[in-house]
Amino acid sequence: MKRIAVALCALLAILVSLWHLDSARKGLTIQPLAGADIAPATLYLPPGTDPAPLVVVAHGFAGSRQWMESFSLALAQSGYLVASFDFMGHGRNPHPMTGDVTSVEGTTRLMVDELRAVARAALAHPRADGRLAYLGHSMASDIVIRAALPDPESPAVQAVVAVSAFSRAVTPAEPANLLLIAGAWESRLADEGLRLLRLTDPAAGPESEVGEITQGTARRLILAPHVEHVAVLQSTVALDAAALWLDRVFGRDGARPAENRGGWILLLLAGVAALAWPLARALPAGPPAGAPAGAAPLGLRPFLAACLLPPLAVPLLLAPIETRILPVLVADYLVLHFAAYGALTLALLARAGALAGQFPARVWPLALLVGAASIAGFGLALDQAVASFLPHAGRLAVIAGLALGAVPYLLGDAILTEGGRAPLWRVLLARGAFLASLLAAVALNFDRLMFLLIILPVILLFFLIFGTLSGVIGRRTGLPAIAGIGMGLMLAWSLGVTFPMFA
Repeated sequence: MKRIAVALCALLAILVSLWHLDSARKGLTIQPLAGADIAPATLYLPPGTDPAPLVVVAHGFAGSRQWMESFSLALAQSGYLVASFDFMGHGRNPHPMTGDVTSVEGTTRLMVDELRAVARAALAHPRADGRLAYLGHSMASDIVIRAALPDPESPAVQAVVAVSAFSRAVTPAEPANLLLIAGAWESRLADEGLRLLRLTDPAAGPESEVGEITQGTARRLILAPHVEHVAVLQSTVALDAAALWLDRVFGRDGARPAENRGGWILLLLAGVAALAWPLARALPAGPPAGAPAGAAPLGLRPFLAACLLPPLAVPLLLAPIETRILPVLVADYLVLHFAAYGALTLALLARAGALAGQFPARVWPLALLVGAASIAGFGLALDQAVASFLPHAGRLAVIAGLALGAVPYLLGDAILTEGGRAPLWRVLLARGAFLASLLAAVALNFDRLMFLLIILPVILLFFLIFGTLSGVIGRRTGLPAIAGIGMGLMLAWSLGVTFPMFA
């Protein structure tokens, strides 16, 4: 009865959240943006038939159109024609990033050209009235700022909204009418926003406005409360500020209060996670706690060895190694880190006899079932509301390569934490040690691996959701390897569809 009740509640949460997320699209026409030689793009047409200013929305590093949809929907509901797209190497764009990522005239210039091409294609739509604004997050904040600088061969830009901004291209007068938005919990980028604001007025403070909109020199900094680098994309303060700023620039009065999609996204993910518990009960039951299927519970000394030696050794071992294994930025190092960490953990566990009895024949089909169900269930939910999760063909080899590292790591983690039966302090220590190893790797090679810092919240979310599911599956089956292999496949898929491809 409890299993049925949880399943019904989970399904209700999923349906309610999907209904609310879809309601933000009510009245809009959403269609692909056609155009020769442009990135995969989506056009959001506002209600009615009147022409409107165009806002081109651009995502940050490892992002996609889905990441930015709250801004796209809020602006379209406020009466703007909105075009959102996937940069080269990101989302469903099959073309990898190219050029020199360290040079403004390399990859940055190519991405500026890509943004301008999307703008030209969208401006050709009958609903575009010829006026143009750009909005970009994080990496794209610099792209939209540079794309908005006066250029005789590019459309004139009347306003820029830069979220979590950093750029060396801002001057006291350019780009025109710049709104800076930062999460209050991303202090470094909030400070960067203040630096950009003070280029125009050295006495300016947070939340102040300088310059004149009518002259194109206005600047303002908004700090969205209680959010960081990712959650700022769901902040209604940020969404409303963008619409109100553009209304002032374009002399309009159509801004509508933004939908709070962030809460419904969390409810959707919670519903899918909760549904996993009754579904896991359908797996074959293992022995009860205290009667493990294979090895005895891991002793303290072998646990500490398997938990603490890998985070000390792996960053040092990999620091001098140049990694170009996969055509994906950062992930080529990450797969080596996962693989080395997992291999060392498993070797230490094997030495302690902890692998005995962990791999009966039924482990493999059940692990594949768990992996496929996790990818399908969470993947469809994430692709619907959060991020691109359906890969194009070019990413399949990347996912397979990442699995060679992610599966050994999470297999070692599952056995180390005894499939969810270990004390909580052991679970926290094991996963905290892995996160510490990533931080150590970044510290040893900051210039090359600084983007690993971006995925730390993703890894934390993965541990929170899928670590919990791993424990549910491990306790049900008595075989940690089922959850370890299955969740490893899920992690490989998640990272494989996220990181940008590079040629």
